[in-house]
Amino acid sequence: MTQHRPPAAQPAKTEAPRPIATNKKAFHDLAVEYTLEAGVVLVGSEVKSLRAGHCLVQGAHVRVVDGQAQLFGLTIREYAWAHQFNHEAARPRRLLLHKREIERLGRDLQAKGTTAVLARLVWVGSRVKAEIAIGTGKKAHDKRDAIKERESKRDIARAIR
Repeated sequence: MTQHRPPAAQPAKTEAPRPIATNKKAFHDLAVEYTLEAGVVLVGSEVKSLRAGHCLVQGAHVRVVDGQAQLFGLTIREYAWAHQFNHEAARPRRLLLHKREIERLGRDLQAKGTTAVLARLVWVGSRVKAEIAIGTGKKAHDKRDAIKERESKRDIARAIR
């Protein structure tokens, strides 16, 4: 009699995050110390509007209010077919972080000159995640140095080709 073996377990599919929107100026204007990934609490019409690509991340920032991390300034356009069940376009949205992460974020934001901005929004599976960049503002000479460094790297890459 032959033994029947169960089929081998298949490895879990790890999807790469698919970008929704990116705040390119976040890394240009900030000297980023670290980044956090947080879930975003959304309603159904917001998710459908994000699937259509209707959002604006410029100016979106994070604050800790009453022990909760909240995202301010993110504009998600109203969904055309939601009618009376539509959402408010520029409402504050709650971020899902561990308590320890919220406490650290609150302490860091109390420091003078430190800010937290939305770097990008991504799909991770069927969920929307926000990547938050925490850092201090760059001075004009720091920005010029970064531009020079980026251009020199580009020139070196061209010369190698």
